Amino acid sequence: MIQRLRLKPNADRRLKAGHLWLYSNEIDVQATPLKSIKPGARAVVEAANGKPMGIAYVNPNSLICARVVTRNPDLRLDRSLLVHRFNQALGLRKRLFDKPYYRMINSEGDLLPGLIIDRFDDVLVVRLNTLGMELAGQDVIEALDQVLSPRVIVFKNDSTGRRREQLESKVEVVKGELTEPVIVEENGVRFSVPVLDGKRTGWFFDHRSNRAWLNAFVKDKRVLDVYSYTGSWGVQAATHGASQVLCIDNDAQALNGARENAALNDVEDRVSVLEEDAFEALAALKTEGERFDVVILDPPPFIRRRKDVTRGERAYGQLNREAIRLLSNDSLLLSASSSLHLSMDRLTECVRGALRHQDRNGQIIFQGHQGPDHPIHPAIPETAYLKALGVRVFRD
Repeated sequence: MIQRLRLKPNADRRLKAGHLWLYSNEIDVQATPLKSIKPGARAVVEAANGKPMGIAYVNPNSLICARVVTRNPDLRLDRSLLVHRFNQALGLRKRLFDKPYYRMINSEGDLLPGLIIDRFDDVLVVRLNTLGMELAGQDVIEALDQVLSPRVIVFKNDSTGRRREQLESKVEVVKGELTEPVIVEENGVRFSVPVLDGKRTGWFFDHRSNRAWLNAFVKDKRVLDVYSYTGSWGVQAATHGASQVLCIDNDAQALNGARENAALNDVEDRVSVLEEDAFEALAALKTEGERFDVVILDPPPFIRRRKDVTRGERAYGQLNREAIRLLSNDSLLLSASSSLHLSMDRLTECVRGALRHQDRNGQIIFQGHQGPDHPIHPAIPETAYLKALGVRVFRD
């Protein structure tokens, strides 16, 4: 028998507005004791008057104690619902892209909380970030087989979110074999993707549109790609005509990937790499008198929790100051942040402060966000996390 989860009076307002999360302090634990529900179990969510409001999976040990997967109380999180959601998502991606390289499922943005799927043609990389989705893992495999018939499915279950849900970290190929490199094509450029041992799913589709914008401005320019990872920005810049690209990262394996991707696109003569901490590298380049026409800043999140906001904003400010010191006159800064708790306004303020600190003028000529294969749920602001600024930097 399916469990029930009764909400306190007026605690259904966010759910009615479209949100998919329930917090433990919203549950009427007298009517439906939360701790008595087995972690991962499905439950009918009820308003305070007992009216069914949908189906959620529950983890009483998590702050977000339930995540809604359907508003229809007659449905369940099973293969049938997953097939339906996958077909909905696939229909959107087929309208957006002419080649099978994209984020296939973007968690809450595609009404499947806790599930991420990236598609690299016939290879799918899946992240089951919550206990509820972990327990649906076999249904996910079967639904993907039905909708896409992939050659390979990888479960890349090593996220920090899993640790919060008290789940083990593991990476495994659950269908097929990876016998050859996994390739992605983005903006006409080919990359080898480290799906097993790379960051996240091995690739970051979310900046695709922002990289496409920048590619139009790099011809014959000297480009610095900070936090380059495997060269998604820098190698694209080289293939779009940059005269010289320097990729900086502190991950030797990622930089090896950048070299390989440069060679894959026949631009290895214009791409060099530097393994070093970003802040130390920027300071050293300034001491050496280096100058660049374009600097790309795409760091990992400096703000992972609200309590990190003040310290994180200082880090973004310092990073942008150091980058601006290396820019030639009338040059371009691409400054990005994937920190959920840093708004576009605050990123703009970090860049403004950095410009004034270096006595430079700036004009924002581009504001970018996550790509359309990372849809934003209109009731869940947490699904809008990525921002990028294109800034012309010049002197009086």
